[in-house]
Amino acid sequence: MESTSLHKTANRKLVRQLVLLTAMMFGFGYALVPLYNVFCEVTGINGKTGRLSQTQAASLAPDKTREITVEFVTNVSTGLPWNFRPLQEKIVVNPGVLTTVSFAMLNRANYEIVGQAIPSLAPQTSARYFSKTECFCFARQPLAGGEEKTVPVRFIIDPKIPADVDRVTLSYTFFEAPKVAEPTAAVKGSAPNT
Repeated sequence: MESTSLHKTANRKLVRQLVLLTAMMFGFGYALVPLYNVFCEVTGINGKTGRLSQTQAASLAPDKTREITVEFVTNVSTGLPWNFRPLQEKIVVNPGVLTTVSFAMLNRANYEIVGQAIPSLAPQTSARYFSKTECFCFARQPLAGGEEKTVPVRFIIDPKIPADVDRVTLSYTFFEAPKVAEPTAAVKGSAPNT
């Protein structure tokens, strides 16, 4: 009898530990995305770029003594029937100067597709000095069947970028955005009378 009681106590303890471990793993997984984003922002790893307001960008003093070549590379995920390209393959900019470039996208399908662009920057060390004030990558991009549109990217390179960086590659890959569920009638309509 005593042996059975000890086994039950041990099993309960094991179950509690496993439930606690599972809850901790779920919490860690849930917290991982914001932690990863903060880590990328601080270190500049993974090519994530910063985002500035027009006012913040205007406050940077241009460095007319330096020139940095910015190259643009575009990709479209497999299965997405879009053409996507930069209107300029590369430009030369001075750090601290707000610059605008444009990209063209075309939906070759005969139905609407919503895309989302994911940016990347190389070398990784330049990501913390490269900021955008406007970018099509900030929002999902719907294109009707056969629709073509030109979209801008406004960016600035911080003059504090390391002296050994003289070339930066900004790359975008377009993916089909996941479908968003339509709001229910209760959400769409006005609040019920109370």
